[in-house]
Amino acid sequence: MKTVLIVDDAAFMRVTLKTLLERNNFKVSGEAVNGIEGIKKYIEVKPDIVTMDITMPEMDGVTALKEIIKINPNAKVIMISAMGQESMVKEAVLSGAVGFLVKPFKEEAVIKSLENL
Repeated sequence: MKTVLIVDDAAFMRVTLKTLLERNNFKVSGEAVNGIEGIKKYIEVKPDIVTMDITMPEMDGVTALKEIIKINPNAKVIMISAMGQESMVKEAVLSGAVGFLVKPFKEEAVIKSLENL
C-alpha cells in the first residue's frame, strides 16, 4: 500500500483527499498545512507520494517542492492547483514535480495519477 503525505492549507481539501485516497487503498501517512510543515513531515514520515498545494501561507508549494527534491531527488510530488496558475504549474514540473492536478478535481483523475507513479 503506497503512503501519501497531503500538504494543503485548506482543511476541507485535506479531508477530501484523505477520504478519497483511503477509499482507494492508499495510506495517508501525514498532513501539513504549509510548505514548511510539509518539508518537516516529509522527513519524518518518508511517504511514497506527496500531494502539494501551490498557494499556501508561510511557504508556497513550489518552494517546498524544491526543498523536498534537494532532500530526495527521487521524491514523487504531485502539485495541486486552482485554475489560472499555469505558470506556477510549469515551474513546479521543471523543478521536479511528477505531475499536477487542477482543482476542482475528479476522484478518478487523482487515483489514476497516483497509481501511475
